[in-house]
Amino acid sequence: MAPQASKKPRSINWAKAAKYTLALMGLTAILTTGIYASQRLEQFLIRDPRFFLPGPPDYGMESPNLELHGIQYASRSQILGVFSRDFGRSLYLLPLEEHRKALLKANWVKDVSIVRQWPNRVVVQITERRPAAFLDLKVDMMMSRWALIDADGVILDPPQRAPFKLPVITGVLAGEPQSMRGTRVRRMQRMMKEIGALGDNISEINVRNLDDLAVTEQIAGRGIVLMLGDRNFASRLRNFLDHYPDIRRKMPNATTFDLRLDDRITAVGSQHGD
Repeated sequence: MAPQASKKPRSINWAKAAKYTLALMGLTAILTTGIYASQRLEQFLIRDPRFFLPGPPDYGMESPNLELHGIQYASRSQILGVFSRDFGRSLYLLPLEEHRKALLKANWVKDVSIVRQWPNRVVVQITERRPAAFLDLKVDMMMSRWALIDADGVILDPPQRAPFKLPVITGVLAGEPQSMRGTRVRRMQRMMKEIGALGDNISEINVRNLDDLAVTEQIAGRGIVLMLGDRNFASRLRNFLDHYPDIRRKMPNATTFDLRLDDRITAVGSQHGD
């Protein structure tokens, strides 16, 4: 039996170990220097007055270094109030995401961007919501109030002067989810898009039953209620308007008509309840 070869002790590569040690020490030094420099830079940005956001020059005035763009109907004072605690502080400390979330809760605000402009200026760009209809909002069984509503179902406070040429939408409840309110508004918008120019004299749209829409058409100074159902809105309305002169002669007191069957027009109500 051949004798086993004796194992030689593994030699330590001292040169390689020293190289790794020096590299680790260098990396540690670089990281330490970077952290120290970062902390010094942060303190510089926080403490140097050149980066402080100037406040308003006097009571009731706005800071010239806080620019607001895109505001037409949103509350300017409400938006400015979000930044009230930032005046006299460094721009570095401005909580961008926190302020953005606060601004998105403001009435009329759909989207917002906030940009720091160094050394000491803030630019706020507001995108406002676009109203789709006036809303006869039923607060409860006895009370209602006027508002505006957009396609997302967000209820908007009407401005003092509202230059909007929009229909009135009814059948929306204040207590129902925003998503359902949005569904009702978009249902109305699709109907109005299909109707096109025929809808110029529609003053009110009832969307309480999404499968049975009704509109109020203004004809010769009278409000005529038309039950349009869930489809063929344009053809049903056009058919009624084409035949209305004859209908008016035969049924002068009729004010509500059922158009849900494409081949007929049925009077279902009148001024005198006939």
